This record gives sequence, structure tokens and C-alpha cells, in this order.
Amino acid sequence: MTGQDATTTVGALPDTAADSPLVPAALTWLVWALFAASVGALAVRARTPGAWTLGGVVAVDGLTVLMWVVVTFFSGVVHSYSRRYLAGSAHEVSFFATTFAFTLAVMALVAADHLALFAGLWLAMGLLMAELVGTADGWDQARAAARVARNHFLASSGLLAVALTALWLATGATTVSGVAANADALGGPAWLVAAVALVLAAMIQSALVPFHTWLLSSMTAPTPASALMHAGFVNAGGILLARFAGVLTVDPALMLAVVAVGAASAAGGKLLKSVQTDVKSKLGCSTVGQMGFMIMQAGLGFFAAAITHLILHGFYKAYQFLGAGGQVERTTPSAASAHTAGRAPSVVGAAVTLLTGLAGGALFAVLTGKGTHADSGLLLTFFVVFTTLHAARDAVGHTSLSAFARYAAVPLVFFPAILVYAVVYEQVAGLLAVPYAPTELSVVHIAVAAAFTAIYVAIETGVHERSRRLYVALVNASRPSPATVLTNTEDYDDH
Repeated sequence: MTGQDATTTVGALPDTAADSPLVPAALTWLVWALFAASVGALAVRARTPGAWTLGGVVAVDGLTVLMWVVVTFFSGVVHSYSRRYLAGSAHEVSFFATTFAFTLAVMALVAADHLALFAGLWLAMGLLMAELVGTADGWDQARAAARVARNHFLASSGLLAVALTALWLATGATTVSGVAANADALGGPAWLVAAVALVLAAMIQSALVPFHTWLLSSMTAPTPASALMHAGFVNAGGILLARFAGVLTVDPALMLAVVAVGAASAAGGKLLKSVQTDVKSKLGCSTVGQMGFMIMQAGLGFFAAAITHLILHGFYKAYQFLGAGGQVERTTPSAASAHTAGRAPSVVGAAVTLLTGLAGGALFAVLTGKGTHADSGLLLTFFVVFTTLHAARDAVGHTSLSAFARYAAVPLVFFPAILVYAVVYEQVAGLLAVPYAPTELSVVHIAVAAAFTAIYVAIETGVHERSRRLYVALVNASRPSPATVLTNTEDYDDH
């Protein structure tokens, strides 16, 4: 059906218990059972030193069980949400089967110790996610989006294969733990090839600029698949860097490059988001920026902070995607709607924001010990405060409170959020056997922080909107692949 002859039917929401295939219900219960088992494994693992290993093939450590809990929780939410979302769909059973298989692939990936197994699961994870992107197999644009995603994931898997091969040749180790144990001896061309390939593989998987096109082309994916993608799949880049942290920390120059790459994507995501006109594209650009922050934290030497960020971002973004429809209803444009873009903040608002940020930074430093010395920990505190404060202001900005009430509301939202961030970070850091490698502050660190702050202030005050050339460049940079876009909006009625 299209346009004129489409029939609109309004009625009760589908009953997931009536005429529902057995597979969706069974897999939903099974994934929640896996979540319960993962929570139990985390409780046991927290009291058990060392990793649980199986013949150089599997190694279950703190990061493994933590990600098991996170992945199964998000997957359980997506499975439960999809029971109603896909009720009656011809793709219902295949979607649930693919989603469950994806969950198992990620759980196996974070437990994999053998390099070949790790690479194989990385590839499987990407192929399964590409299949979810193209769930509607009769929709040409959806299949095109799946091809775009698949090509990027194959490139990421190829780079990972190059990196792991180089590490095997350089260390003689065939396991992830073996590479970590021999990381101190790494250096030379083989190490450089491996390190650069690892970073590029992580950038593609996490949709960092300039590899963000696949993410912005994936809007044809069903909403629960988008939630799983943005809350879980893109986080794989941070997990990859944490697993091979010893490889990255060999040379401070490489760590600086990782910081610069992450900062570029964090600022780029913010800029791209400013020119989007629909909810899902805004959320996609937000993910590009947040993954930039995650990679930047790894580059600063705080891999536990990167894992903390991906967990908290996952909760936030899953909620945002699954509630996207309600957000559209709540923000219906009207003549009385205030246009916030390009509106210069008041002196009072700027002062409240600055004082709140400084107090929050002091709280984070006291709770974590980061930011109390002139090293990369100071920059970590700055960016944690920056992202948390921005999220608090964004949350308050979507309310109907008066301007005066918002000044008080921002600290009320921000301080509990920064407290949660600090507590979660401390717990994650205690659980993970990941190196803590802060570096001395350099001119590059300071330049990155200054440039990011300048870009953020320019966006908040609307300076960037004064350049038509910049606007056009941002619109072009955020355009999805042409084959994934419907040129006739009536065609959406078919899907």
C-alpha cells in the first residue's frame, strides 16, 4: 500500500500472549535467565582472584562477567520490548533468533582468550548486527543499509585480523592474555601495525568520525535493534581497546593520537547533531560523540573509565531509543515552542553552570582521586564533568520549567549523576584487571581540551550557525548512504 489507498487501522495494542510463536517467548525467558546467571557469576567473581581459564581458549575475568551482566540486561529489555513491537510481523521469529544469537556472540567474545576465536566472534557479531539492520528483507533501503553496515564490519574484522596476526608474530602468543603478558617487549614495525589496526578497528565498530556513515545509514533498523546497536554493539570498540590495553600503552605518542581521535569524534558528533531534524538521527549523532568520549578516556590511560562510560551510555541510549516515539509526541512543534539553538545563555545561567561544574569536579576528584595531580587524570575529570553536566542540562531543558527553576534543577540532576558516575567507576576499576596508565599532561592534551571547549561554547551560543558553508558541510557529512534513503515519504506506509 502507498499514499492514497493506504488503510489506517486504530485499535488495541497487540496481545503478545495470544497467537504468539513459541520462539520469541522462549528466547525472552532464556535471555533473562542468562542475566540472572550472569549476576550470580559477577557476585562470585568479585570474591575470586584470578581468571577462570579453559585451555587457552576461554578466560573469564572481571571484565567478562561485568559485560555479561550488561549485555544480557540490555538484550532482555530488547527481547521483552520486541514481544509487542514485532507481534504479528512476518519477521518476528527470525528477529528474535538473530537477536539472541547476537547476545550469545557478544557473551562469547568477552570470554574469548584465543586470538582466532576472538577474531571469529568479532566477525560473527558484526554480521549478526548487519542482519538486524536489514530485518525487513522486502525493503530495498533496509537491505542497502545492511550492506553498508556489513561492509564496514568486514573492514573492521579485516583490520582486527591484521592486528592479531602481527601480535602473534611479535610475541609468539596465541591468546589475548599471552599478548598482554608479553606487551612490555613489544615495539618496532610489527607493534605499530598492530596498534594502528586495533585503533582503526575500534573506530569503525564504534562509528567514530569519519566512519560514522554506517551508523547514520542504519535508521531502517527496527527500533529495538537500534537500541541494541547503540546501547551495546558500538561499545565493542571500548572493549577491544581495554582487552589490548597493554599494546596501546607501549608508546605515549600513540595514546595521544587516541585522545585526539576521540576528541575529534566527540566534537564532531556534537556538531553533526546540531543540524539533524529527526529524533533518531539526533540520537545517532549523539552516539558518535559519546563513543568519542569513550575512546578518549582510553587514550588518557583510564580504561576502567572507558568501560564505565560505555555502561552508563548504554543505559541512557537504550532508554532514549525505546522511548523515541513518546519523545516525538511530547515535543510536537507549536507556535509557542522556544527555539533554543543559537540562543546565547544568560550570565546567570553561565555562572550557575560554571560553579556547578567546578563543584562537581571537586566531588569526582575526592571520590576517585582523579584530577588531584597534574596528569591525564585532570583531563579525565574535566571530560567526565563536561559530559555529565551536558546530560543534566539536556534533561532539564526538555522540561516545562521556567528559566529560573532550571537554574536550580541543573545542580539537582547533576550532583546525583556525577556521584553515580564516580561510584560506578570505582567499582568497575576494582573489578577489572586492566592497567591504569595515566600520563603527564602535554601541550596536545591542553590543546584538545581548549579546542573542544571552544567548539562546545560556539555551538551553545549559535556561532556555528552564522556560517552557511559550515552548515552545508555538516549536513553533507551526516548524510546516510543514498541507497538507504526513501525519496518518497509515502513509501514508509509500506514498512
